[in-house]
Amino acid sequence: IGKEKFHRSQHFDYCNNVAVLVGEDKPGIGGEPLPGQKLKPKYTSFPEGIGSDAPAWVAFDKQVLSFDAYCEEEVPDKNQELYRIRHCKIYFYLEDDTIQVFEPQVKNSGMTQGTIIRRSRIPLPPPHEDQFYTIDHFNINIEVIFYAQRYKIIDCDQFTKNFLLKMGVRLNPPAARPDDPYTTEWRKAMESTNPLRPYEHIDTLTQFLQYDGQVLRFFCVWDDPGSKIRDPRKLVLRYYLADDTIDIKEILPVNSGRDAVPLFLRRDKLPKYAPVGLYQPGTITRRTVLNVFGKSIGNKEQYILDNRKTGAVHQEFYRDSDLKIGAVINVWGRKVILCDCDEFTKQFYRTKYGITDFTPVSCKAPSPPSLKKTLPPYNGFGSEEDSLCSCMSLLLKPPKKDLKKFFEKDRSATESNTLRFIARLITDDPINKSRKFLISYFLGDDTISVFEYRGRNSGILGGKFLQRNRIKKPGQEVFKSEPSEYYKAQDLFVGARVCFHGHNFLLVDADEYTLNYMERHANEFSVADIGAIVKKLRDITKPRPKEIRQAFAAADPGHSKVIKYDPFRNLIVTVTDGAFSEHEIVTLGRYYSVREEHGENLHHLLAVAQEQLKKNRFESFEQLCAVFTYNDLEKCGVLPREKCRTICKSFRLPLVDDVLEALLTMFQNDFKQVEYKKFVDVLNWRKNQIPAFQTIKFPLK
Repeated sequence: IGKEKFHRSQHFDYCNNVAVLVGEDKPGIGGEPLPGQKLKPKYTSFPEGIGSDAPAWVAFDKQVLSFDAYCEEEVPDKNQELYRIRHCKIYFYLEDDTIQVFEPQVKNSGMTQGTIIRRSRIPLPPPHEDQFYTIDHFNINIEVIFYAQRYKIIDCDQFTKNFLLKMGVRLNPPAARPDDPYTTEWRKAMESTNPLRPYEHIDTLTQFLQYDGQVLRFFCVWDDPGSKIRDPRKLVLRYYLADDTIDIKEILPVNSGRDAVPLFLRRDKLPKYAPVGLYQPGTITRRTVLNVFGKSIGNKEQYILDNRKTGAVHQEFYRDSDLKIGAVINVWGRKVILCDCDEFTKQFYRTKYGITDFTPVSCKAPSPPSLKKTLPPYNGFGSEEDSLCSCMSLLLKPPKKDLKKFFEKDRSATESNTLRFIARLITDDPINKSRKFLISYFLGDDTISVFEYRGRNSGILGGKFLQRNRIKKPGQEVFKSEPSEYYKAQDLFVGARVCFHGHNFLLVDADEYTLNYMERHANEFSVADIGAIVKKLRDITKPRPKEIRQAFAAADPGHSKVIKYDPFRNLIVTVTDGAFSEHEIVTLGRYYSVREEHGENLHHLLAVAQEQLKKNRFESFEQLCAVFTYNDLEKCGVLPREKCRTICKSFRLPLVDDVLEALLTMFQNDFKQVEYKKFVDVLNWRKNQIPAFQTIKFPLK
């Protein structure tokens, strides 16, 4: 009979005409089961048409069913308990049908707890040990056997219940959770037993674990009454929430003269009221004990805990509820004011105590009067700046120069950054009155140089009159502590009177560059600010407009609405009663001037330009035209005016800025586009030479 059962349970297959023994689970061709064959499921089969078509290891990734269970464990070697109840968790992983059994830690259990069965597939108990547990084997209030250990499932979480209901499983009602009899008896015995030795549970671990690393920080001030200086000392108080201790650190300003110490008050509990004297060691204790027998019975002592704490010294310490902005705390006899706190402290008090007002308290002492540094007077040796540097430091250093101003205002290319004025001496001597001077002001270092023009048959050689240097203003004391005032660029303008080392000069004219520079920087030169000048003129002439209009009409008998500069100047002087300086009148005339055009202007300008190019031996006209053509991307024969000006500058065309600007203006169209081929052709003095212009005479404008 056994042999017959063996043959029925075995299956044979043929490979190369050789009979081979195969398992009964091997399917037929194409994976289809053979007639009468029932395949055992290896993994959980989920209903089709529900959810996504993704495989289980994708659809159920990180989804776990959790069951509450317990098991009974026999204890054969103890009389106090016959069995033990061990509660655990059963986790079923849906992605691969693996199971894990975990037992939560129980304090002082004396047993190894944690993971009982590592995550793996668990086979069914015999006689089906060739199959594994699937989701169909789990429900509430049933028993499962894992490796010969019986587990009773009593409940599961809500996710597991919902998942099983969707799978069509009818859930059983939850079972009761049994208690371990030995643990129950042990707890009852511990609760009813009083300790024989002095014992009082003081729980500080909970506070430590809850507030560890959290510190309240207050900014404080202590006004030391014993200090002769009476300056408030700034402190930082830190309150440690983990153990209610306080430490204080002092913030020492720079050069305070005080010794730097790590802490003003070391970390400890701070009593609210400072004791009269220090307590002896052992006076303040956490527990109070009583000696019941003393040494009367065999020199044996027996102590019990005094719950009433008779004779104990009670001392109140500062807590977080006592600290707030504006409060005054007693730090071992020192009155410290809490002025402010950090953001974490504000959030803590806002959450715990509902405090919303954190207005800081100002405890700053009045600042001491600033001591004005008194410098010794100038002794006459060297320059004033050099003598002043010897008073600033022990190591002598040369005076620092304003390099930024020097680099910005130094001469660069055609920008000279030099203001030039024509001046005459203010004197009654007829010989000196006819002398003519050129005053140059260098913006890079505020220096001034004076040159004298040579007059024919005057007996004066001319040349350098005053070497380039900074010039002090007259009327200043020589030996004084304050630095002297020097002439600035704003002190020089047409009509100004200046005194250079005892020589009085009157500035009568300025060159075109100086006038243009002062008008471009009108915010620095008020005499060249046309807006301020017009406003000033409007305020002066507002009371008498009719009279002024008649005066201008009388100066223009031809009714051309244009008058020459000299009558215009005389009218402005008369109208303003001398309130306008000569430079302001020049600025006003330049702004409202009429540019007369002459037919010979272009011819004269081109002659001047060709003469400059010929003197500098410039003949690279073909190369200049090639550069213009290269930059003309659209090949239309014109370029923007600024582009042409940049090319001429990069090509180092030896023309003055005014001449170059005038030529570009003449060859530009309405869209400010310059015809560069015509521009280069008229400059080519080799091919298109213009006759000498010396014979051309124009009236003075």
